[in-house]
Amino acid sequence: MFEIEFRDVGKSFIDKQTGQWRAAVSNVSLSIRKGEVVSLIGPSGCGKSTLLNMGSGLYLPTSGEVYVAGKLVTKPVREVAFMLQKDLLMQWRTIQDNVALGLEIAGVPRGERIQVANELLDKCHLKGFEKHYPHQLSGGMRQRAALARTLAVEPQVMLLDEPFSALDAQTKMVLQQDLAQTLYEKNRTALFITHDLVEAIALSDRLLVMSERPGTIIEEIIIDLPLRENPLERRKLPEIGPLQGRLMDLLKIGKEEHAELH
Repeated sequence: MFEIEFRDVGKSFIDKQTGQWRAAVSNVSLSIRKGEVVSLIGPSGCGKSTLLNMGSGLYLPTSGEVYVAGKLVTKPVREVAFMLQKDLLMQWRTIQDNVALGLEIAGVPRGERIQVANELLDKCHLKGFEKHYPHQLSGGMRQRAALARTLAVEPQVMLLDEPFSALDAQTKMVLQQDLAQTLYEKNRTALFITHDLVEAIALSDRLLVMSERPGTIIEEIIIDLPLRENPLERRKLPEIGPLQGRLMDLLKIGKEEHAELH
């Protein structure tokens, strides 16, 4: 059984200017096994985020079906957690209480959820900042807190929508390392969106390349490389360059355009 599965999924929206229906994604089928990390690569506007929204139950497909742990998705799914580019931390809550928010909503007693939050903050290198507020933290620290919040609810599937794209290169690589080690150690399943081709290769077991809108999957690339749990080391492998070149060819990216993605 797959942890998450899209079966011939399509999604259309009404164009507010023309009143016409426009397809965002069309005939998308993909499946992810437990513990697998899969990245979606494609041009802006091809429907990658739309797929993640359907995977979480925030959108329902116009056609096709989405399953999580073998169950048809008809509404938001507790087994799925989202991590976005923006940390969306609540400014009036401490970092500790932000991380514990999902557990609070689930009715977990305060003592237990605070223990979980503190353990995750320690793991995410935020020990000592439990009582700080979001405005007192740097962008990288806030995103670490967002990662801890995502992990706190013990999701079966993590959906990650460009979570590191707003960070500087050094901070981004540190957080990639934190995420990769956590996914590996906890055997978590993840569907990841990024425009950074090397990031996708460094973090993933497979890459799914999407076409222009309406997006559909045009290529699957198996990343048959070691060190998925250690993207800092995987980046150094000689196979990275040819894989990056293959992706650039599929996406028809020139060297100048590719530089703008980083």
